[in-house]
Order: sequence, then C-alpha cells, then structure tokens
Amino acid sequence: MKPSLIYLFLTFLRIGATSWGGFMALISMIQKRVVEKDGQIENETILEGISLASVLPGPMAVNVVSFVGYKLGGVKGALISIFGVLLPSFVLMLVLSHLYLAFGDIPAMNHFFAGILPAVAAVIISVAVSMGEKSIKDWPQILIAIASASIAAFSKSYLTTLAVLVVSGVIGYFYYGQAPPVKTIQAKKKKQQETQTTEPPGRAIVYSIILVTVIAALVYFYEGQNVIVNLHRQILLTFSTMSLTQFGGGYVIIPTMQKVIVDGMKWLTNKEFVDAIAMGQITPGPIFISATFIGYKLSGFWGALNATLSIFLPTAILTIICTRFFNQISKSAALIVVFKGLRPAIIGMIVSAAYTMMANSGFTVFTVVVFVVAQLLVMRFKVDPVYLIPAAGIAGLLIL
Repeated sequence: MKPSLIYLFLTFLRIGATSWGGFMALISMIQKRVVEKDGQIENETILEGISLASVLPGPMAVNVVSFVGYKLGGVKGALISIFGVLLPSFVLMLVLSHLYLAFGDIPAMNHFFAGILPAVAAVIISVAVSMGEKSIKDWPQILIAIASASIAAFSKSYLTTLAVLVVSGVIGYFYYGQAPPVKTIQAKKKKQQETQTTEPPGRAIVYSIILVTVIAALVYFYEGQNVIVNLHRQILLTFSTMSLTQFGGGYVIIPTMQKVIVDGMKWLTNKEFVDAIAMGQITPGPIFISATFIGYKLSGFWGALNATLSIFLPTAILTIICTRFFNQISKSAALIVVFKGLRPAIIGMIVSAAYTMMANSGFTVFTVVVFVVAQLLVMRFKVDPVYLIPAAGIAGLLIL
C-alpha cells in the first residue's frame, strides 16, 4: 500500500526542518525516517536516487527527494515531497532576509552551527554503516567503498566524483557480470509492480512537459513594458538557467551565482552575496535556498517565491521524467550488476561527507565529544536525529 500524500508532506516537512549540513545530511534523514523507521522503501532505492541525482544538474538533495517522492506517490508525491522539504528553509530564509535587510546583519548562529555539524556527521556515519551492512557483501565492494571515500574526501571536483561513479559502475559490470538468478529479477519486478502508482503511465509527465514548455516559451519571448513583470521574468530565467546548467550540487553553483548575480545583473553587492550564502548554510536544507534571499531583496515575498521555485522546480521535473525511464531500465540484468559497483562507491562518498563536515567544523574537544556522544545515541540507543540535532545546536550555544 502506497503512503498518502499527507504522510509524504509531513514526513518531508519534518526532514526539511532538521536537515542541517547539506546534501548528505538530508539524505541521511530520509534514510533514517523513510527506510529504517517507516519501512516505506529500501536502502537500494535511496542509492539509486543518489546515482541518478549525481548525473543530473541542479540541487542534488532536492533531486533525490523528487526521486523518492515519485517512487512513493507518483508525480503528485514528488511535488508534495519537494514542497514539504523546502518549506521550513524557505520560511526561515524569509525571516532572516527581512531581518538582514531591515537591520543590516544576520543572527549570530556560529555556536549553534558548531554543535550541529558534528552531530550531523555522526548521523551520516550511522547511515553509511546501515547501508554498508545491507549493500556491501565482499572484499571488492569494500575496496571500492574505501577508494571512493578517500578520493571524495580530498577532491572537490565534480568531474572526479563522476569519474569515481563511472569507474565503480564499470568494475561492477565486469566483475559481477553474470546475469542474476531469474528469481531475483522476478522478485524485483514484483516489488516494482507493488509500488507502482495507479497513475496512467506517463500521462502526468506528458502534461507537465507541455505545461512547462508553454510557460517557458511565454516567459522567454515575452516583451512587455511592465517593470514588475519584466523583473520576475528575469528572476525566473536567471535562476532556472543556473539550475539546469550546474552539475555537482550546491557548492558548485556558488561561483556561477556570484558571477551572474553580483558581476552581471548587479542585484547584490559582494558582501550581500557572501551573507546570502552564509544564511543558506545556517538554515536546514539545501544551500540553493540562498536564492530566496536574492529574490526577496529584488521583489519581496513574490520575488523570493519566484527565485525559489525557479531554482528547484526545473531539475525536479527533469528528475521525475528520468525516474520514469529509470523504472523501465532498472529491470536490466546489466544495470543490476553495475549497481553492485555503484552502491559501495556511493556509501564511500557518504562517509567522506561526514569527514569533510567534521574537518570544516574543526577537530576540537567539543566537536569530537559531540560526535562521539551523538554516534552512541544514534547507533546504540536509536535516538531520533530530529531531537538529537537541535539538542546538539543548543549545546553549542550553551557551552561555547
């Protein structure tokens, strides 16, 4: 039985409100809630979503949310999940934007964030361990995971990340290249049939493509005299173009956004841009949410809404379309063995994300203690990260 749309909204609202730390933190929260606690999907589905998001443009975290939402509830499920996961960050960014533009500064959140980061790193490690126990079965996969973690920890290049995924997939194809047992394929087909939505095949996607194409054409070719309409047209075109042309996740888009928004459009000063990125980092959810601040400065609430939708929705729709094709080709015996190489590589990247997060927060006595305690609470006592992460932030405020 597929979950209700209300379940998807409330679940991703909860995840979006507590996912400090970027892409892997949000993925970890999805795994903890949707896989481990609620049992709605399997670890393999999350790994497949990460693989797809890794080769698509735009915000990787929201692309994975779109993938999972579509798997659980079709097109409506994907859109509801995206709305739920973005709402907390959007609202908080609106508040911070108003305070910043009114008083010229942002709230002092450094101590709060110093407590959150090591706790998030601990949650990410626990997710990697849980996935590894289910997906890593032999020494070649262990070696792939170790190599992937090492390379990802010391290289920030998207091309390197993509190369690791490609090489791991090729290793899986040639090393595990025997066709899986018929029973395994039949079991996967049965599982997909059970989770398939009642939505007519492809109809909602076709309607979405037609609607988006018509809107895009109207926006692109519109030449009016209304200043407000022209500004919103510029906002839509600017952020949707950036989203659809940037590969590699949130931090990759920062230099491009700075060049376009600061140097090209002159919408922000350098200081305002840096502060916008900082606000994106101290809010839960993806760093792309910095677009909300830019839109708010340009045209208030409606500008913020326009910029936010423009940077997240185009690639989310692209992910939905690709997921439909992914469902069709995932029955392939060749793809099954490719994923035997891809999954340990992704798990290694998850581990590297935790290391990078700890390195960025600094290996101090406080951060190490928070990491160890959080690790113990999550893995030994199964404490929900929803409570653990804010508590770690409060500890940072009280102790530092």
